[in-house]
Amino acid sequence: SDYEHLTYPREADEDDIRDLITMYVEAAKRAERAGFDIIYVYGAHSYLPLQFLSKFYNKRTDKYGGTFENRARFWIETLAAVKRAVGERCAIATRFAIDTLYGPDGVELGDDGLKFVELATKEGLVDLWDVNIGDIAEWGEDAGPSRFYKANHQAPWVKDVKRLAKVPVLGVGRITSPDDMVKIITSGQADIIGAARPSIADPFLPKKIEEGRLEDIRECIGCNICISRWEVGGPPLICTQNATAMEEYRRGWHPEKFDKTKQPCSVLVVGGGPAGMEFARVLGMRGYDVHLREATDDIGGCVRDIMRLPGLAEWGRIIAYRRTQLGKLKNVEVHTSVGKMSANDVLSYGADKVVIAVGSHWAVDGLSGITHAPLPGADARLPQVLTPEQVMAGKEVGDRVLVIDGDGYYMGVSVAEFLADKAKKVTLVTQLASVAKYTHFTLESPNLHRMMHEKGIHHYVGHWVEGLEVGNEVKARLYDVFRDGFRRTTEPRAGELPRRRGTEVKELRVDSVVLVTGRLSNHELFSELKQRKAEWAQNEIEAIYHVGDCYAPRLIADAVFDGHRLAREFESADPQHALPFIRERQVWGHATYPALSAGAR
Repeated sequence: SDYEHLTYPREADEDDIRDLITMYVEAAKRAERAGFDIIYVYGAHSYLPLQFLSKFYNKRTDKYGGTFENRARFWIETLAAVKRAVGERCAIATRFAIDTLYGPDGVELGDDGLKFVELATKEGLVDLWDVNIGDIAEWGEDAGPSRFYKANHQAPWVKDVKRLAKVPVLGVGRITSPDDMVKIITSGQADIIGAARPSIADPFLPKKIEEGRLEDIRECIGCNICISRWEVGGPPLICTQNATAMEEYRRGWHPEKFDKTKQPCSVLVVGGGPAGMEFARVLGMRGYDVHLREATDDIGGCVRDIMRLPGLAEWGRIIAYRRTQLGKLKNVEVHTSVGKMSANDVLSYGADKVVIAVGSHWAVDGLSGITHAPLPGADARLPQVLTPEQVMAGKEVGDRVLVIDGDGYYMGVSVAEFLADKAKKVTLVTQLASVAKYTHFTLESPNLHRMMHEKGIHHYVGHWVEGLEVGNEVKARLYDVFRDGFRRTTEPRAGELPRRRGTEVKELRVDSVVLVTGRLSNHELFSELKQRKAEWAQNEIEAIYHVGDCYAPRLIADAVFDGHRLAREFESADPQHALPFIRERQVWGHATYPALSAGAR
């Protein structure tokens, strides 16, 4: 981990090692008693067996270190002990990082990796090989994001294990497509396919393949937003494709089952972005009469631009899945190229209920969450200043470009790469301690920094922009976010800053500036409709809601979730706001909170 230097283990003596092996055995016995048929001795992601085998970690000089045979000893002894304890009833599997990608300093496929497969095979200790690559220090090499790792990227390593092993081999590596799965099995590359993230995106993936319902599969997009949630250490994971992930128990949501509405009515959905598409899909599954109206020539919203950025084409699956599902629902109509709907258009449409899902936009004045104010001199109406939408729409960009990234996720660095690929000289500035800091949690950060180095994208971290001076060229004044110093006043006075005011700046001269600062909801339509609430009843409209980025800008996964949740809870007393979790509803009781009894699922 990034923080392993905060503690350092002592070297285990032989008594410790015997205790460790006993712990593995006792854990295996508990698993057997619990009824498991396959028990793993896990040796990937820097788990202890791999640390013993790897020269990178193992610096011992006794019988558990040094030579290959000594470094393999702990793993072999553990496998043998577990096999003796539970092997008559349970199959023994081991997950093995066949190559830690450290070169000769670690475990290499052509050296210790295959030698260990041969040794364990000779001893008859393994009933299933589960093969991956990489190390916990950069486990994106294994759980590879689609930006850098394409389908079946671990094939060169897996196939060599299959050649030596005499038992089934399981392979992984961004295997999401049923077609790829068939090729992997029929070609002899592997016997079993591991699909963790694809199963989060669609828990019924195997069943849909079995039934030939390939068009109904929610294919993983490889964004790794699922991984980011537990890397951050926050709430349960989310999934951009599957809003029900981790909500099966606490909200009672089944990914494939939707309660039919007992209050059928017609619903107008204005906007076909991630939230609007998902809301219309789920509401259609529930039996409502849904009209989805999209101003542009296709549904997808912001994803249409995002999928054109380098490495993000697979994000287009967000649209592809929902387009297919919406097309299968006879009670859902999708209308594109209708132009922007006005409040009058909405009021006179004839729907019983309305949901506004018109998304958000990047600030044209450099407004950000850093200063909570527009950036002096920034104006995307000028030729030299652009937003990401304008870049993707083809607005002219000069040769020297400054990308101001206050977002800290994928957009700033992706626009920078997009322009670098067009031979632009790009500099990126961010107030954060590293570029695209959130991508640390999606496992993209190491390769993003390598990419910037290879493509010559210069960057300033821990800096922000004091202002822009726009003329024939743009002068950008950059400052260190810590320039005010650390000494705080001991005599606070109104109107005076608590620290000295730093004045040091760096001046950059560029031809164009891209503002990836803050996003603002497109709230005007909903706000006007809310102001004209007295006219709703006159037009026989029961309610109007807003959803997704239109409500508040957020991650795509959260926008999809918001649309899904609103559709699930459309009959609750206040659909705009989420129902408490099932546990809270049980604790509080419907007698105390009768409004919570409706629309539970």
